[in-house]
Amino acid sequence: MKQVKLFTDGACSGNPGPGGWAFILRCEKTGKELERAAGTPTATNNQMELQAVIEGLKALKEPCEVTLYADSNYVLQGMKSWMAGWKSRGWKRKDGSKLVPVKNVELWQELDRQMQTHTIRFEHVKGHSGHLENERCDQLAVAAYQRYLVKR
Repeated sequence: MKQVKLFTDGACSGNPGPGGWAFILRCEKTGKELERAAGTPTATNNQMELQAVIEGLKALKEPCEVTLYADSNYVLQGMKSWMAGWKSRGWKRKDGSKLVPVKNVELWQELDRQMQTHTIRFEHVKGHSGHLENERCDQLAVAAYQRYLVKR
C-alpha cells in the first residue's frame, strides 16, 4: 500500500466568516507533491479544518497508508476517538444526560466515508510554530479566504 503524508489546515476571518482550507499531499516513495486550497464566503474554522482533510483524502486515487498532520485537536480527536461513538448513537453526542446532534454532521459523515478506504495515522502539529508544511497550508488557506473579504 502506498504511503503518503497529508498536511492540512483551515482558516477563517471571523468565526464564522470567510473561510479557507488547504492541504499538501506528499508521496514518500516518489517525492511527488500536490497542493490544493479553496475558500468559501461563510464558514467556521472547524468546518474549514474538516474540509481540508476531506479534500486531501478525496485527492487520493487508491487506498493508501496516510499519515495525517493537523493542528486541529477538534479534527484529530474526532477522527481518533469521538466518531465511533457518534456513529453508534446515530450521529449524536452526549451533552450531560441527553443526546444532541453532532455539530458539522455532514462534514463528519463525509470524512467518515473518505476514511473507509485508507489506513490513517494521526500526528498533531502545533499551529503557528514554524512547522514548514503547516505554515504553508495556513498561508494557502488564508489566501483562499481573502478573496471573500469585503473591502471597505
